[in-house]
Amino acid sequence: MTDNPNTEAKPEYDPKGRGQKIGMIDLPHRWDRFEPIAEIVATIILAVATLATAWSGYQSARWSGVQAANYSRASASRVESSRASSIAGQQMQIDIGLFTNWINAYASDNQELTDFYRARFRSEFIPAFEAWLLTDPKNNPDAPKSPFAMPEYSLAKNQEADALEKKAGEYFDAAESANEIADRYVLDTVILASVLFMAGLASQVKAFRVKSGVVIFALMILAWGIYSIIILPIE
Repeated sequence: MTDNPNTEAKPEYDPKGRGQKIGMIDLPHRWDRFEPIAEIVATIILAVATLATAWSGYQSARWSGVQAANYSRASASRVESSRASSIAGQQMQIDIGLFTNWINAYASDNQELTDFYRARFRSEFIPAFEAWLLTDPKNNPDAPKSPFAMPEYSLAKNQEADALEKKAGEYFDAAESANEIADRYVLDTVILASVLFMAGLASQVKAFRVKSGVVIFALMILAWGIYSIIILPIE
């Protein structure tokens, strides 16, 4: 029997009752219209994360430089402090030597030699020496044993050494703080690098739900990384 060419072919339906016509092109999925948006968001995340990563790396390098500079300043200040302290020790030895000679001359009742040594006292030692004499050490058993026990005895080089040591401590603390900030910028760089990885991965994923999940997760981590960078100081 010859088929009638005028007879219209009827579409066949899925025998499982799902109502889908067999042999026809599937209609677009309802989520397909959102896929371009996900692609755009992934591209924006990629761009922002790239810029933030570059900035974080730059700041990390800058703070590492601050750290190194402050460590160098701390070291130099400690060297200067040691030098000032050494000079102060030498000056004290001079004071002790001249005072010992003066005592010996005074005990020998040699006024000429006593005056000779007294004329050679250093200017920093004289106030303490004169204050000590006022305590009448010869007759007062409660008098200080020597001028070096008097509060008036003070060496400028000792004070300079203390100030330099304090400054060295401040430089060292600043270096430690800069090191901590640099480490935090490095951590942010690692976090943003993971964002770059996920944003690139999202562009390769075909399944929309997986793509959108990766994009949302990348967006959350990017927000965390950006916030962490914003609260850090800038060099």
